[in-house]
Parts: sequence; structure tokens; C-alpha cells
Amino acid sequence: MNELKAVILAAGKGTRMKSDLPKVVHTIEGKCLADYVIEAAAGAGAEEICLVVGYKYDIVRESLAHQDVRFVLQEQQLGTGHAVLCAKDFLGDCGCTMILFGDTPLITADTLLRLQKYHADHNNAVTVLSSFVGDPTGYGRIIRDADGGFVKSVEHKDATPEERKSHEINSGMYLFDTRELKEALERLTPENAQGEYYLPDTLSIIRDKGLKVDAFALEDPEDITGVNDQEQLREASIVIRRRNARRQG
Repeated sequence: MNELKAVILAAGKGTRMKSDLPKVVHTIEGKCLADYVIEAAAGAGAEEICLVVGYKYDIVRESLAHQDVRFVLQEQQLGTGHAVLCAKDFLGDCGCTMILFGDTPLITADTLLRLQKYHADHNNAVTVLSSFVGDPTGYGRIIRDADGGFVKSVEHKDATPEERKSHEINSGMYLFDTRELKEALERLTPENAQGEYYLPDTLSIIRDKGLKVDAFALEDPEDITGVNDQEQLREASIVIRRRNARRQG
């Protein structure tokens, strides 16, 4: 693959954690959640990594074990599309960009490498990392046509009752052709239930240009599981300890 960069979204407060700390600096086995994501991105070949920070950003910067990353500040929380737009100067004009989340410590370099292979093999302009789950309530849905082809990604709040029947969820992680990402970001509008700039809206913008948009569906959603509260933090800790034991065993 050509030049690869990664943008990790890490600006949120994480109110459901019931903590004054930014969500991404909570730890598992002594390591910040965001550090796990940085390591996965680097392991998948990202040459440069940028964190989009916001709430108590100074604590985020000070807490990370990995200091060889760039930081950009998202002063207002205006959606995922706006967050990536804050990193526009970092993106450059060539190669590919991975979009990841700082609160998904279970993502692995192996999964991101598989995402890259799928992206290249299918000549995609953008590939969504998705998975099938038993209860997709609250998640953005991947909508496909009768032949299984990608149609769009829609947020739960904006989905029709028919679209909500889809059990394939958008993880929020993507691999974009960087040039197409930058052009699509400039065309985003906040015309949705939340009044925010949604990154998934870039998929329709790119597809409407006649370029290929697709979703790479994982068999198991474990890798894309996020941490939003203390219970999910405990669950992620169990998985990471199990993985560490397997590597050491």
C-alpha cells in the first residue's frame, strides 16, 4: 500500500465512565486505552499518527506512553466528520488514511492489515470496518442491496424502521483514499437528527462520484468493541489479559 497515516479520534469526555478523566486515558494493565490503538495503527504500517483531542487534552498528551504522535485540538464537539476535518492539515494529499477511535483498545494490527488488503484487492476508495452483532440498537447500520453490495451507512437515529433491521454495524473505523476523504469532508453538512457533521456521510459523497465504497465485515465483533463505561472497561480488560496470556503461553 502507498503512504499510510492514521487519525485517532480522542476528543470525547466519556460521561458514562463516571470519571473526571478523559475516557481514552483510562487504563488496562497499566496502559491507556488510546495507547493500544496507537500500537495497532503503528503495527499495521501507519507511518504517521495523529490524535484529535478535546476534553482535558493536556492530560491526554501527558498520559500517553507514545509521545511520537501528532495532536490536533477539536475545540467544539461537532461530530466525527468535524473531528477529522480538524486534522485536515495532517492528512496530506496522497496515500491512504485510517480513521480509528481512542476508546477501542481491542483493535489489532492484524485486523487493520486485513482491512488494508481488502481495500486494495477490491480497488475501494473507502472501506468501512463492520461486523454483525445480535443487538445492533444504537449503532450505525450498514445497508446493502439485494446482491450484497454496499449502499450506505446510516446512524441509528436517522435510520428507517426497515434499515434498523440490519444487524451489520459500522464500527466507525475506516480506510480512505486520502484525497477523496479531504474532498468529501469539505462537502459535509449537519443535516441530521443531531445537527452534527457525520463522517459516515462522506461515504455517500464518495459513492455518488462513481467511486467504490465497501464494508469489510469481521466475523467476530470483539476487535471493534468500544469502552463507554466501567463495565465495558472491565470486559475489555478480561479480553486483553486473555490475549496476553495466549501470547506468553
